[in-house]
Amino acid sequence: LYQGLIEAAGIDEIICATMLPKLMMIPANIDLIGFEIEMVPVKQREKKLKNLLEQVKEKFDYIIIDCPPALSLLTLNAFTASDSVLIPLQSEFYALEGLGQLLDTIKRVKSSFNPGLKIKGILLTMYDKRTNLSQHVVQDAEKYFKDMVFKTKIPRNVKLGEAPSYGLPVILYDKHSAGSKSYMAFARELLTRRSHVKR
Repeated sequence: LYQGLIEAAGIDEIICATMLPKLMMIPANIDLIGFEIEMVPVKQREKKLKNLLEQVKEKFDYIIIDCPPALSLLTLNAFTASDSVLIPLQSEFYALEGLGQLLDTIKRVKSSFNPGLKIKGILLTMYDKRTNLSQHVVQDAEKYFKDMVFKTKIPRNVKLGEAPSYGLPVILYDKHSAGSKSYMAFARELLTRRSHVKR
């Protein structure tokens, strides 16, 4: 990804095939850390990813951009390049505090760089129905963000932690696990949901 963002390689050179015939990916490595420093003097640096993906977006049904949790130039590039944002929210203490900051950032991106950006919804992750903490996070999220919160919740699950170490998505690693079933249920819900426009 870094090579594509700094225009040292074309997008066709950095797209890689996977074991799934209809899934392609652009990998990233430690070099990506240098992107923010190198982009300091560059004009329209927030559009680097958008310009890169514009070359191939008609070839794909969906392009999913996995962002780091920090609000950085990379995240800003992702927001500028995207049609909508899916927000994962860990069912943990302080999670909602960070969510407010993220929503403010999305609002600013809409007004400055990407007026068409929408919020697809909020997905609760690392959910444990046995704990009061998870229940409180769910209640607070639904109280403040109402129908923006997906009904499906992704539970804490051993198989979700194991799958990446085998280089597999969890639905191929163990399709019968609670994690797999939850992500499949979420995918069905996601495909039927309309995006929310943040006021």
